[in-house]
Amino acid sequence: MRPDDDRVYDIIVVGAGHAGIEAALASARMGFRVLVLTVNPDTVGWAPCNPAIGGPAKGVVVREIDALGGEMAKTTDETMINVRMLNVSKGPAVRALRAQIDKISYSRTMKRKLETNPNIVLRHGIVERLLVEKGKVVGVVDNYGIDYLGKAVIITTGTFLRGKIFIGRSVFPAGRMGEFPAAKLTQSLIELGFEVGRFKTGTPARVLKRSINFSVMERQDTSDEPLAFSFFSEPKVLPKDYPCWLTRTNPETHNIIRQYLEFSPLYGTVKLIEGVGPRYCPSIEDKVIKFRDKESHQVFVEPEGRDTEEYYLNGLSTSLPYEAQIKMIRSVKGLENAIITRPAYAIEYDYIDPRQLYPTLESKIVENLFFAGQVNGTSGYEEAAGQGLIAGINAALKLRGEPPLILKRSEAYIGVLIDDLVTRGVDEPYRLLTSRAEYRLLLRHDNAHLRLAKHGYRVGLIPKWFYEKVLSLERRVKEEIERLKKVVIKPSDRINDILMAEGTTPLKEATSLYQLLKRPELSYEVLKRFDPNPIDDPEVAEQVEINVKYEGYIQKMFEEVAIFEKYESYEIPADIDYDVVPNLSTEARDKLKRIRPRSIGQAMRIPGINPSDISNLIIYLDGRKK
Repeated sequence: MRPDDDRVYDIIVVGAGHAGIEAALASARMGFRVLVLTVNPDTVGWAPCNPAIGGPAKGVVVREIDALGGEMAKTTDETMINVRMLNVSKGPAVRALRAQIDKISYSRTMKRKLETNPNIVLRHGIVERLLVEKGKVVGVVDNYGIDYLGKAVIITTGTFLRGKIFIGRSVFPAGRMGEFPAAKLTQSLIELGFEVGRFKTGTPARVLKRSINFSVMERQDTSDEPLAFSFFSEPKVLPKDYPCWLTRTNPETHNIIRQYLEFSPLYGTVKLIEGVGPRYCPSIEDKVIKFRDKESHQVFVEPEGRDTEEYYLNGLSTSLPYEAQIKMIRSVKGLENAIITRPAYAIEYDYIDPRQLYPTLESKIVENLFFAGQVNGTSGYEEAAGQGLIAGINAALKLRGEPPLILKRSEAYIGVLIDDLVTRGVDEPYRLLTSRAEYRLLLRHDNAHLRLAKHGYRVGLIPKWFYEKVLSLERRVKEEIERLKKVVIKPSDRINDILMAEGTTPLKEATSLYQLLKRPELSYEVLKRFDPNPIDDPEVAEQVEINVKYEGYIQKMFEEVAIFEKYESYEIPADIDYDVVPNLSTEARDKLKRIRPRSIGQAMRIPGINPSDISNLIIYLDGRKK
């Protein structure tokens, strides 16, 4: 890079959290020069709350990011200290990986990946204003008064927009503990016409390892099976040096919380917090108030990394005063002598209404301005990273003049996430759950590459060899299923003894291996005992077994997807005037004008729009085509 163009870039990314990292790396790997401006270059990819990646739905998102060419899965594999597969007994639709990461190593690794990419410059700077000309973003101005020019800007500010921290009645500005907020950028957004709201979230205290009595807690070790998030990593078994631990609150804990409620910034006589908090990750005060009949709540005591003695108290998020935090924590079994190294706190911050975005995550108000992560009203590192990746890809595709990448609800949890945001908006911090996906049996941990590698390859983030490997896997799975249909075995004492030993009924007539594999008691591994020509590839075997066992459910979902696709492909012209569409309800007309859905399918998912509104809209659109 020449010194005279140090302030001119293709894409500017504001923020270097999980969204910013994926946005920057994606657009840089697609050939564009990227500037990343961040409040603190030493906390790139920081995990300010739980030092963990994955979990139900979220773990699948990490696999989807990987299948599209993102970085979160790889760095998790490089830095994880404890990993397990969740919901193994509940079936493939909800199975997901969850890993404790070494948060310091994770941050350093991600920073290194940004710094060593020749197309990226990582720099300190707090963006205060957007530069816009003729409705198109052309750059930013930082707190030093330096203007940087760019053809596209991606906002990934997390909790930093007018961030404010609360510990009891103590209140001070911060993007997170120990870091400056972005105090002026919100005003620039408001002046451009963006609608802004306030949310709040929180994080528990950290305590010193030597002050914890682990002997009275339940130990949770890393998996004995080789595991990896990334399709590009070799699965491995981690040493059992960093277990997690489980303990519980008790009536004494809850009494202490009630005694200090008047000092809470959320429940005190003078309410200090305006923002709405996350329903699915409540503070311990919320739990005690809302679930009065429960005598205890789980507390997971989790290591923050290899080179730190701090432990994270998952389940004890609070904004109570420091004095209350000490008493509350020391009332919990195993934490009687706990030494707090960092207090718990709540943080309140600005977000934009995500209904002001297209499914590409580009703003409807300012062209070439994209938003990703917590600034869109979401919570979670994984949700942020998924949005950042899509924003980075779409910013690059737009600059290339190529069609955007819009993932469908039927092909990715990331598609569900973004569609929910831009169609329905948010009234609380959004968290991705398996229940939000209508087709979750199709959106599994095991098949993310089969679903999404084609997109990653198309935009240039997935190598050809991996894409060809995925195509080969698809072919081999189909061939093996067809082979199993043709291999027929006859009843025999040996075969029936095996079947009965596995808890299933013996054969009375000749049966194909395909039909046998449909039995819930039998696995592909068992079938090998009487299969004359089994395959040895465990990945092919896994896909074959899932597709055979759940064939009926999967087929039904594909039929539903076909109906869904019919409405998704029915496009609504961008220039439609909803004021001239006859017989729309006032609510429907207002919401359609505000959200401007791209298809009938998206319009159907807007809350408050009823079937008669959709019928009237279709009649009008059909009439325009004639």
